[in-house]
Amino acid sequence: MTTIKIQGMSCQHCVNSTRKALEAVPGIANIHIDLARGEASFDGTADLQAIKAAVARTGFEVIE
Repeated sequence: MTTIKIQGMSCQHCVNSTRKALEAVPGIANIHIDLARGEASFDGTADLQAIKAAVARTGFEVIE
């Protein structure tokens, strides 16, 4: 399972938007988003740049 930190999420709507964006990235499955920790975890082998781009389209940022 891969975990990424996401900056900017503050509510359940943010979580839902981020989940939809990640679901659209080919190669990602079993997405779990933890709002309190600002993290998204998922299975798969998707390209990190594709993940960052999907998150950025929702208005948030993947931080390393």
